[in-house]
Amino acid sequence: MSLTLVRGDFDAFFRTPFVVYPKDTPYVSPMRSDLQRYLDPHKNPLLKGGGDLAVLVVIRDGQPVARATAHRHPASNERHGLSRSYFGYLDAADDPEALRLLFDGIEEFALRHGDDEIAGPFNLTAMQQIGLVTEGFEHAPFTDMVWSPPYLAARLEAMGYAAGFPMSTFRFRPGEVDRDRLLTPGARAILTSDDWTFAPIDRRRFKPRMEEARLCLNGGFDANPMFVPLTGEEFEFQAGEMMWILDPALSSVIHYKGQPMGVVICIPDLNPFVRDSGATYGPRALWAWLKMQFRPRRAVLILYSVMPETQGQGVNPAMLWRVIGALQQRGYRECGCTWIADVNGASLRQLERIGGERLHRTHLFRKVLDNAAA
Repeated sequence: MSLTLVRGDFDAFFRTPFVVYPKDTPYVSPMRSDLQRYLDPHKNPLLKGGGDLAVLVVIRDGQPVARATAHRHPASNERHGLSRSYFGYLDAADDPEALRLLFDGIEEFALRHGDDEIAGPFNLTAMQQIGLVTEGFEHAPFTDMVWSPPYLAARLEAMGYAAGFPMSTFRFRPGEVDRDRLLTPGARAILTSDDWTFAPIDRRRFKPRMEEARLCLNGGFDANPMFVPLTGEEFEFQAGEMMWILDPALSSVIHYKGQPMGVVICIPDLNPFVRDSGATYGPRALWAWLKMQFRPRRAVLILYSVMPETQGQGVNPAMLWRVIGALQQRGYRECGCTWIADVNGASLRQLERIGGERLHRTHLFRKVLDNAAA
């Protein structure tokens, strides 16, 4: 039986999870065109300034059985004092030999760049999909959540990768939430003050609102582990196409005397459409879109962030109070919440107040390379 590691074969890379995972698993692929754009070093601004990315696929007897990217994020290494390579988009059959060959390629990539450690999965940074699912395998992910099969964590550990940085994803049912539980004295004051206003993120004002969103994201997340501020080019590359799927009732920037102080971005969950379309645009995608219109409405809370100078003053609960009200009014049955790290106690407490139910437990996996350890 032949086993080969190939580089740069995007078609095989895209096909891998469709080959190795049964159709009834909860896995949902990125859209093919989106994935190809993200992995294009000529288009993705993340890979500028010394970034590098390799597309790796293991082929067994003519079929792809394991895939991952190996990549570097120079801005992250510089900001956090690291010499690290990353792996991402990890999907594989339960095939230890194929996984070992795949990670040989990832580790060779890191050593070639002079790095002393590898961590992942990062698809492609800490502000995108990260982590490997370690609990909750039975639950289908919402948009921007990962899913991985139960055996991958054990296979990584067997290759010397240690689990760390625990995180969780959540879901809640807006119709069952008593949103007034969020109304701290500060939140009540904000919601009744003329100095504080909500500016919806809609198509007409999409670019200026998203620039305000970027400023709030960079300000609010600045002290978070692994965070790297996004440039305007990077943020537009990642979020620009969101304009076509936004429900403007759900996403907004909150202003204090005209200045952006917080942002909440909540979008319809597109995973049912992506799954039914086969993650490609074509006749099947049209049918998948029509089918989604008749399903119970689902949304996903992508991010919420508050500028540091107003943190702890009730801005965050005021934003959540408003978005939950919009979810209720517009008939959304479920809402997911993308990863929250265990170290983020404030966000975890907010989820408790609205009855958030844990969907997945996820971890990052890290390995110090042998020659660095020596």
